[in-house]
Amino acid sequence: MKIAVGLSGGVDSSVAALLLKDEGHEVVGVTMKLWREGRYRGGERDACYGPHEAEDIDRAADLARSLGIGYQVFDCSEEYEKAIVGYFRETSLKGLTPNPCVMCNAAMKFGLLPRMARKSGLAFDRFATGHYARIVRTDEGRLAVCRAADKKKDQSYFLYRLSQQQLSETIFPLGGLTKVEVRQMAAARGLAAADREDSQDFYSGDKRELIGAAEREGDIVDMSGKVVGRHTGFWNFTVGQRKGIGVFGPEPHYVIRLDACHNRVVVGSRKEAFATAFRVADLRWMGACERTDAIVCRVKIRSTGDPMGPVALRQGVCTAEGDGLFGVAPGQSAVFYDADDRIVCGGIIA
Repeated sequence: MKIAVGLSGGVDSSVAALLLKDEGHEVVGVTMKLWREGRYRGGERDACYGPHEAEDIDRAADLARSLGIGYQVFDCSEEYEKAIVGYFRETSLKGLTPNPCVMCNAAMKFGLLPRMARKSGLAFDRFATGHYARIVRTDEGRLAVCRAADKKKDQSYFLYRLSQQQLSETIFPLGGLTKVEVRQMAAARGLAAADREDSQDFYSGDKRELIGAAEREGDIVDMSGKVVGRHTGFWNFTVGQRKGIGVFGPEPHYVIRLDACHNRVVVGSRKEAFATAFRVADLRWMGACERTDAIVCRVKIRSTGDPMGPVALRQGVCTAEGDGLFGVAPGQSAVFYDADDRIVCGGIIA
């Protein structure tokens, strides 16, 4: 089988390519070039979007040479600026919490990149990445992303927007492995990326660069509307945040809501940061066909941690038992899982 592997220069995509090559597949490496020189400053740490991209590409090219596979780089920087950076900017300025990695996976990594590769004349049967996730078939005959064997590294949350067509053409070689095993494999084969640290964020610099808004002073208010502090831009805060708010008192304060219309940041107690119900927009059904009756499942409202629940989802409204869920942030994704860790559907918290 001919397989194109998305190479980032890191250990995960390196081992993914290695495993597929060892299985006898005809493998070629492909990389998205995203960074536009002179557009933003970026930062020192490594990230998907930053000024160290050239070094990542060099590492990916070295890996391809060491494995004896072909390698091509595709310039996706203009499209990334519009689709992902533009989304991040617009969402932040609406008082929402963006999730650029979710959007990038569906639109860029599993969308634009394989399309550009095929358009260039590169023929392949499947597209593979180093994501920690698995693809399974559900009882309804649909394909679904399932949580990885390594629950701490599981990346299924970021993949819920992939279509059935995308899933049918995708392979996740690392889904049944742990990160420790992947690093051990890389070290045993002498791969340069074996000890390389993981990239932790999508942008390496100050995200205010991407937003590009001038400081705008406003009030920080409690749940009763009483002014308890000042801010210089509501987009610098996120729902559920406790540290760095700049409000002090006998009890910790948490960001409850970002009020873009009135240029306010609303804070409250930890108890007030829980929600027992929230709406989900733009639902994408994956492991199940779209349903209008209530389904009982578990949910992740942020990328870290395990799915929580049980919760009930009916016609775009999620309700949780007991105290509810902490830090439900409009703009973030809510991803719903069944009892077997398969994604049922997901959408944007409204």
